[in-house]
Amino acid sequence: MRARMRTAALKLVRHQSYLGAGTVEFIYDCDRDDFYFLEMNTRIQVEHAVTEMVTGVDLVQYQIEAAAGEFVSVKQDDVSLTGHALECRIYAERPEKKFMPSPGTLATLEFPEQSEVLRIDTGVVQGDTITPYYDPMIAKIITSGIDRDAAIARMRKALSETRIDGLGNNIAFLLEVLSDPDFQNMDITTNYIDKLQK
Repeated sequence: MRARMRTAALKLVRHQSYLGAGTVEFIYDCDRDDFYFLEMNTRIQVEHAVTEMVTGVDLVQYQIEAAAGEFVSVKQDDVSLTGHALECRIYAERPEKKFMPSPGTLATLEFPEQSEVLRIDTGVVQGDTITPYYDPMIAKIITSGIDRDAAIARMRKALSETRIDGLGNNIAFLLEVLSDPDFQNMDITTNYIDKLQK
């Protein structure tokens, strides 16, 4: 299935003579064991770090090179996947109030130490203010492991070691999701969050 999706995505970008970062998205129909084209995002996406963790490819560097006309083509067969990666977005929001933004000052902002299997992407530091005027994302935490279970275990540990005071955040909600048997068994649908919060 992955090979078929890759072939379809490459056919699309070749047809469009597209050069640059992009994500071709599909919807998978488990009843028919088939997939359908959804959309293509012609940009670096917020989840790009997940791809970077499992491929070792620096997508941002490739995009900069492409924009400068200096990109050296990389063959798809030269890109290999190793293990599994997972990303959690840490937001200044209140999941218990329908994910309402929770602006405020980051009185405490502490993350675990980064490593080859733990990456923290953030643009704020302790003392900064998350305002109601922009996206309330505080950070992205990305973990990898030999398989999905290992990546989830690492993420649970990383979230448990993250400290944020001064505003509401979604860390407890993310830990609830990661501990949920339905999530762990990949028994999730588009109404998963509504079901979880009942």
